[in-house]
Formats: sequence, structure tokens, C-alpha cells
Amino acid sequence: MILDYVTRIRANISINTNIKATSILDGSYKSVFMGKSLNFEDLREYVPGDNIRDIDWKASSRSRMLLVKRYIAEKKHNILIVFDTGAKMLADTDKSQVKKDVAIYAAGTLAYLAYSNGDFIGSLYNNDGKMRFFPLRTRLYDVEHFLASYDKDVQKTKKSNLNKTLEYLLKNFKRKMIVFVITDMKGSADVSQPLLKKLICQHDILFININDADLAGDHSYDVEKEGYVPRFLSQDKKLLAMEQQLKKEIKAKNEAMLKHHAVISTDISAKEDITLKITDLLERHKYANIR
Repeated sequence: MILDYVTRIRANISINTNIKATSILDGSYKSVFMGKSLNFEDLREYVPGDNIRDIDWKASSRSRMLLVKRYIAEKKHNILIVFDTGAKMLADTDKSQVKKDVAIYAAGTLAYLAYSNGDFIGSLYNNDGKMRFFPLRTRLYDVEHFLASYDKDVQKTKKSNLNKTLEYLLKNFKRKMIVFVITDMKGSADVSQPLLKKLICQHDILFININDADLAGDHSYDVEKEGYVPRFLSQDKKLLAMEQQLKKEIKAKNEAMLKHHAVISTDISAKEDITLKITDLLERHKYANIR
């Protein structure tokens, strides 16, 4: 099998990072389960260069010296990428890139990191009511397979039901996993909170939201109607202001909902942003009230 998708994603990582940034990305990924999948071992004295957020302040006050926690890492993690689907993923982002393509590159970046770390990586999504599950594997060929399949299936499917996919995940996966949900603003808004609450008791859940394009512009495409938005609508300033206000409100509501459930998320608009956005996502998850 030719690793077409994997090769392009690997090239994208190389183009948009230097050696230092790549090292940070790898390190962030490897410590994503800090405090959960890393088992506490002991305390040691603080040395310059240690992260201050690793300091055990109570133990330090008792011993009158700065002490940091040390952990033993599990060797392998189970990483599952849950894709949102439907015609909406064929629309553009606010940086004029197809949302489906940005989703593939984001998933591929995570999958490549998992592969580099020797972890198990799989994928799950809803294809017009039928679940497509790609079992947890450690090979790049398996990554290539689920990325290519998602790309092909999104071209065909019109329906999107992220809740059905998450329900399937809850009922059929008992092993603890870190789950990356790749969706958009509407997908996040439609997620059932009771369902999310149950999922976070069993898995680590992170959201990657692909930003939507604005209505304004000469090439605003309506995916539902399969045609360009009429110019008198796309150039209407009042309509644009209403749209921006609505998107602002939905985004704030989504962020509040995810924050309430201690779910870390990031917004991505372009392939060029993926590396730094994922680095930030993993770093924030590492220290998100898990100690």
C-alpha cells in the first residue's frame, strides 16, 4: 500500500515545525495522560528546568525544600479518533480550506504521533447510520486505511449524527482510551451532555473543532443546497453581523459546556495551524485539574 495520506501529513508536520517545535509536540503527546495514566512513584528535590506545576507544595512546605512528583509512564496508550461526518464537512473553513481535509490532517498528525510512540490507534465514525470502526493497531498502513476511507465516505454520506457515534463508543468500548472527537461548531453544540458526562467517566475526551467559513464572500457555498449563496445574501452587512453574533454565542456556549465537563478543546481553521494547536491542546489537557 502506498502511504499517500501519511506521507502528506508527515510533510505538513515537517514544513510547519522546526526541531524544537517537533520535540515539544512529541513531549506533549507522550505526557498527555499526566496524572491519570502515569503512576505516581516518589518525590525528588526540584532542579532548575523542572515545570513548576509538577511541584508538590504540601510536601515542600513540610520538608522546607521544593519537591516535585515523579511518575512511571504506561508503555502504550489506546488512542481513538472519532470523526464527525455529513455534507457539512465538505464546506470550507474560515481560511478557505475544506473542513474534511483539515480534519484528516489533524487526525493524521495525532495518529502519526501515536505511531511514533508505539501506541495503539484506531478510528470510528458514522457513515449514513452505519458505524465504521477501524480497530486499534500500531501500523502506519492502518492509519492510511482509515484516513483514506474517511475521505472517501464523506464524499458519499449526507447525514451526520455524532451522538449516535458517541453512544456506540459508550456501549461497545470498555477499555480506557483517549478519544479525540473531530467535529465542527454545530457538532459540538449538538452533543448530548448526559452522554458526554458518561463518556468522561470511562475515557479521556478531547475535542478538535474545525471552524466554519463566514457567509460573506463571493464564493460562499451552501452544502445543503449544493450551490453558491446568492450574492445579495453573502454581501448583506446586516446578515453578516447577525451571523457573526450567532457564531460568537454558539462558540461561547460550546466552550462553557465543555469546560463544565472538564473537556479540553481547540479550534483549527487550516492545516498550517494543526501542529501548534495540537501541542497547545495536549499541554492544557496535561494540567487540566487532574492532580
